[in-house]
Amino acid sequence: MAEETDFSSLSFEDALKRLESIVQQLESGDVPLDRSITLYAEGDRLRTQCQKRLADAQARIDKITLGSDGTVTGAESFGAD
Repeated sequence: MAEETDFSSLSFEDALKRLESIVQQLESGDVPLDRSITLYAEGDRLRTQCQKRLADAQARIDKITLGSDGTVTGAESFGAD
């Protein structure tokens, strides 16, 4: 079985680009079956990672609130990872 790649170092945008590339390859129909299965598994791992990053980003956004005076509160944990 193919070695699993660690995608955690990829940015969301890079992971999404790779996932789009995989989808294009699979949709072309020109990929042998064994390679298609490998690409599908890689795409599934990338999809899972992208969904997790989106959920994490949403949770961080949900923590940001506006105070009664219109100032943003809770943004201190919204730094870059």
